[in-house]
Amino acid sequence: MNIDELREELKEDEGCKYEIYLDHLGLPTFGIGHLVTEWDEEYGKPVGTPVSEEKVNNCFKVDVEGTISECQKLFNNFDDLPEEVQKICANMMFNMGRPRLSGFKKFIAALENKDWQECAVQMEDSRWHKQVTNRANRLISRMRAVEST
Repeated sequence: MNIDELREELKEDEGCKYEIYLDHLGLPTFGIGHLVTEWDEEYGKPVGTPVSEEKVNNCFKVDVEGTISECQKLFNNFDDLPEEVQKICANMMFNMGRPRLSGFKKFIAALENKDWQECAVQMEDSRWHKQVTNRANRLISRMRAVEST
């Protein structure tokens, strides 16, 4: 998978803020969708606290690597999927995390069967779709456009 393309796509979908802000679920976040955790020095600091460009870039690099690793754990056939499907799955994983994405049982089954149209149906039939509609619709359109193998 072209990691640079994935990074650009995630930057576009997530945006980039050099300060702590609340994401669409009200969780403290900074940079390119980096959820503040207890291991971050920013943990417990108020919204608006500045975060350096270097810190944002380092966290993003680690987060993308973690996202791909999580995809490989959740999807048995991840490395064998078409690149476009890998990027869609990685985008969803970055957005939701493995605990939430692992709940997409029918999506995962469709993915294992390489049924891209059913994957798109399952993506659309989700609370995630209602939460991030524009992003979800872009990813759904891309999934529908994947050629059957």
